[in-house]
Amino acid sequence: MEGDRLFIVFLVVAVVVLAARALSGRLRLPDAILLVLLGMGAGFVPGLPAVVAPPDLVLMGFLPPLVYHAAFFTAPREARADAVPIVTLAFGLTTVTTGAVAATVHALLPGLGWAAALAFGAAVAPTDAVAATAVLQRLGAPARLVTILEGESLINDGVALTIFGLAIEAIGVGFAPAHGAVRLVQVVLGGVAYGLVLGVVIRRIRRRIQDPISQVIVSLVTPYAAFVPAENFGASGVLATVVAGFSIGTHGEGVLQPASRLAGDTFWRILTFLLESALFVLLGLEIREIIRQPGGHTWHEVLLTTLAVSAVVIGVRLAWELGNGPLAGLLPGGRRSQEGLGWRQRLVIGLGGMRGAISLAIALSLPAAVGPDRGVLVLLTALVVLITLVGQAPLLPPLLRGLGLIESDKRRLEVMTARRAGLQAALTKLDELADDEQVDDQTAEAFRQMLELRLERVRYLMDEEEAGTEAPPPNSRRVRAELVRAQRAKLTALYRKGRIGAGTLRQISRELDFEDPVVIRRSRS
Repeated sequence: MEGDRLFIVFLVVAVVVLAARALSGRLRLPDAILLVLLGMGAGFVPGLPAVVAPPDLVLMGFLPPLVYHAAFFTAPREARADAVPIVTLAFGLTTVTTGAVAATVHALLPGLGWAAALAFGAAVAPTDAVAATAVLQRLGAPARLVTILEGESLINDGVALTIFGLAIEAIGVGFAPAHGAVRLVQVVLGGVAYGLVLGVVIRRIRRRIQDPISQVIVSLVTPYAAFVPAENFGASGVLATVVAGFSIGTHGEGVLQPASRLAGDTFWRILTFLLESALFVLLGLEIREIIRQPGGHTWHEVLLTTLAVSAVVIGVRLAWELGNGPLAGLLPGGRRSQEGLGWRQRLVIGLGGMRGAISLAIALSLPAAVGPDRGVLVLLTALVVLITLVGQAPLLPPLLRGLGLIESDKRRLEVMTARRAGLQAALTKLDELADDEQVDDQTAEAFRQMLELRLERVRYLMDEEEAGTEAPPPNSRRVRAELVRAQRAKLTALYRKGRIGAGTLRQISRELDFEDPVVIRRSRS
């Protein structure tokens, strides 16, 4: 990609990101939906140059950090508790969806080989939980539904990409079923083993690093260190990345310092959002060229195939989720895992399977060896992503309300219960330090007053919640904002008079940022 085109793409990505962020708050829609619409629309802006992203760039540049980020922030205890529903969705449903989509597109697009059809099926099979979980968390849906969707989304990426890699190999050289089974074992076991080893190595390295910036750099290098060597060794790069990310994230105690966690969380949130935005824009720029001549197929064939594939991915998921209880019951711990998952919860999980950035990345990484059908397969993927996001996500809020699955108060009570327990533990420890004369009375009293004040506020909020009142203390947000504003004004005045330097100004300003009610509200959401 030439320098001027790269610069234009960068500008378009920036505009799409800013527009999506501005509209998401006003329209109360997940960013993913707006990114799809704006990103695809950006491809039709007059004057933009034709851009075709190299498949290797998408595969090696975008997928590793996106997969690693999802794996790193997986909740291990919750995922273990719901391992059976997650595994049946991630392995069983992904495989069935891939086969069903491949059969559908092979029947509707004459001349498309089975290997290319399977590669396309693997592209649209994995779900992207970002849009669904954004809606569920904002409405206060049961945390278990969010855990299942996130866990499924993490594992089915690896399953789909493994199938995708084998299908691409078959396009080039072809292989017998026996050879395919051997390659599958090699790809899976090799990727998992390498990911485990790399996870141990990276954890030991990061324990020795105290600098937050160095920690962020190591975290950025890790997904590529997992993905690229594994692919070169003939193993699954995505499985290696998932395993490494999960290993590091679940054994992070003692590995990351608080400053490193704050810096890393901010960095990765921005990076993943930009990567997903760039994928939508790149897709939009490619679609403009594809639409002019959709791979030799008529528009009737393209639209019919789009509707058929969309119906398959949505219908197969609903049928699987509503009817897989007996199958899940055959697995170890399966019957117990199904407790609390009635038809209402299953219906929400079934409709929560939207497609997103991972599907786009897989489609854009289709090699030229696919032939003239590559363009139409990329277009079909984009349309399926658009239909599932725009068609399914808006249904979730009324569905949750209608089924009575909103538990907004429960989440707030859980947070405040944890805060109360932590403050009480701190007060107990302070008393122990004072009794052992490890802290003088004046210092102990200062800390005790501070902790008791915070504890009193938490108790007040819990009383409000238990009384059924969702509102915070009267005018608390406005008072907090006024107090922060007064401190900022005084700080600025001191700087202008030369009584403090710029370093002090920035340091205290950052501390005030954490007290700003707007920042607090966004962090809770």
